[in-house]
Amino acid sequence: MKFAEEFRDPELAKKLVERIHRNSTKPAKLMEFCGGHTVAIFKHGIRQLLPPHIEMLSGPGCPVCVTASADLDRAIVLARLPNVIITSFGDMLRVPGSYSSLQTAKAEGADVRIVYSTQDALEIARQNPQKSIIFIGIGFETTAPTIAASILQAEQENINNYYVLSLHKVCPPIMRALLARGEIRINGIIAPGHVSAIIGAHPYHFIPEEYRIACAISGFEPLDILLAVDRLVMQIENNKPEVEIAYRRGVKPEGNPQALKLMDTVFETGEANWRGVGTVPGSGLNIREKYARFDAGCKFTVDPGIPREPPGCLCGSILRGVSQPPDCKLFRTVCTPQRPVGPCMVSSEGSCAAYYDYGERPDGR
Repeated sequence: MKFAEEFRDPELAKKLVERIHRNSTKPAKLMEFCGGHTVAIFKHGIRQLLPPHIEMLSGPGCPVCVTASADLDRAIVLARLPNVIITSFGDMLRVPGSYSSLQTAKAEGADVRIVYSTQDALEIARQNPQKSIIFIGIGFETTAPTIAASILQAEQENINNYYVLSLHKVCPPIMRALLARGEIRINGIIAPGHVSAIIGAHPYHFIPEEYRIACAISGFEPLDILLAVDRLVMQIENNKPEVEIAYRRGVKPEGNPQALKLMDTVFETGEANWRGVGTVPGSGLNIREKYARFDAGCKFTVDPGIPREPPGCLCGSILRGVSQPPDCKLFRTVCTPQRPVGPCMVSSEGSCAAYYDYGERPDGR
């Protein structure tokens, strides 16, 4: 597997781990923001390779997990409208809302379809001109450009039955919100590589400049993550926090100008509701007025009712790094991948799912 095995070289990993152990003398809490990083860290046993005084925390970088119950409830109500087809990425179907899920709505007769891209959703719209096709737009800056492009394509082709429910979120504002809460003392942040490939390194500069916290942008292979940890360790040891790109093959300081232009053309920033955090100003992407005819939030007025969280579920505090999955009394007992109670167990990038699949079990295995 070219371009992947090179970043799983055990000898290079051993050298990086030895260097981290040799250079690290100060206790440190490092938060990996991205759910993809969380899965890779657990899958490859990276936590166990690090010195015991380096603690790894998982952040809110799973877009399915941070989608608020109120937003899920709205999508479920939309699915039950007549002549509506809901299109969505697969993980969203199983995420429980306040009282139901898209999967349950589908079982009850709603037309809910899994798609792998917005192109699939556009094709469904072309084939069903008498129905309204709503794409549930979730994700961070990584997926937003493709969804913006789908709206522009729908306009160009006069596809007038295609709508997007924009639940997109952007990363730097939630990072700032978490740091401002001060619930946990973080010494370093591993910034998401795929998001950074779009936005670049500049939006993270407030992390070292305002909070004196180290920051390194990482890819998703084991050597990528170990290199990012190595860079964070050196920043912490030297008391010189900065933003370092430890993923040069994927990230440029300025990001991807074309993707940024696409996003800015279709979307404008606004507030967004994050599970476990609440409303964060400037952390959401709303469809601009110019493209309002493609905005499901404008086209369809629904009342999903008052949202509620699953009783006993700690997904909110897990997403903030305050709790770990084993702290939740539901984890591995009531809440499992087969019968998930909270979204952190549903998504393949969720902390609970990663801990369930790769973490230490109660029997020590």
